[in-house]
Amino acid sequence: MTYFVGIDVGGTTSTVAIGNEDREILKISDQFPTRSTEGPTATVEDLTNAVVTELQNLNRTIADVQSIVIATPGPATLDGVLLTTPNLAHPDWVNFGIRENLQTRLSQAGGKPPVRYLGDGQAAALGEYVIRTQSLRWKDAPPFDPKDHQPDKLDSLFFLAVGTGLGGGEVSRGKVVRGCEGRAGHAGHVFLPYDAFRYDHDRQLKVGNAYSSAESAISLTALTHQLGYRLTLPQWSDHPLNSLDCAIKDKAKQLRELAAAGDALAIELFDDQAAALGVAMLIINYIGDYDLLVIGGGVCDLSDELRRRYVKQAELAYYRHALDGFRNLPGLVFSRCGDQASVIGALAEAYEET
Repeated sequence: MTYFVGIDVGGTTSTVAIGNEDREILKISDQFPTRSTEGPTATVEDLTNAVVTELQNLNRTIADVQSIVIATPGPATLDGVLLTTPNLAHPDWVNFGIRENLQTRLSQAGGKPPVRYLGDGQAAALGEYVIRTQSLRWKDAPPFDPKDHQPDKLDSLFFLAVGTGLGGGEVSRGKVVRGCEGRAGHAGHVFLPYDAFRYDHDRQLKVGNAYSSAESAISLTALTHQLGYRLTLPQWSDHPLNSLDCAIKDKAKQLRELAAAGDALAIELFDDQAAALGVAMLIINYIGDYDLLVIGGGVCDLSDELRRRYVKQAELAYYRHALDGFRNLPGLVFSRCGDQASVIGALAEAYEET
């Protein structure tokens, strides 16, 4: 039996997936920390150890693997040389050939399967597509929601992944779109209109080389930036987060739980994020005219009630701004893969012939 491996490297956590030659997903690992602030060498070591461990759990070694695909935040070249990547902070990441270095380290661990590269947003789009079309079988896939807006024939989709940053990816005619230099799908860096932000402060988060981008409104980084300011406003002076002695990022990580409990500030922040996401999806659809627009990433883990509210707010913003010809969109959908879309997509790409 031949095996295939997909690896997803996120700004916060990483994941490994293993599949067999029958296009069945055998295992998706638990998420483990990405030691990105310690530099790429530490991360490559952790990825190698994770692949070896997951194969050992299946009584296999790297020698049994036919192909590996690694997905990371970008931008990067087609061959996996990372450029200045906002969510990988250590200076050694710049111009680091993660594909080549992982290939070398895996060969030292006992095998020489070819390693290829895919952007994480591209991988997420492909992962969502293969699960929705069942071209890759996953016994743990959530049941299909009859209220989902998926058309009977799915040829194209755009996937927007809300996480530490904001990734994006496109599938067209059943194939992931990489672009001439591997940079396709960077929707997080499109510019949003003035009214997509509640306060002037919210527009002042610089992501990459720009302000007022989609990522500066729709990401954990954006929530952290916005929360820090709002806690200084008079109406939130008595908010319980003001009494906590911890970093603002740690406070921002509590917003999901607070929103689920009905906290007004947390709900306001997620409403603002959802509305900005709706505008971003409209801009994306103006260009691509897709069969399906998918919301992925960490927001998929919101409570059922908050998910319904989130998608409603996003749809309202989409329809409010849309040209008449684009208002026939049935609606936005949440990912069926959740946080695992990118690693599933990396695995799916591993099956493709080089």
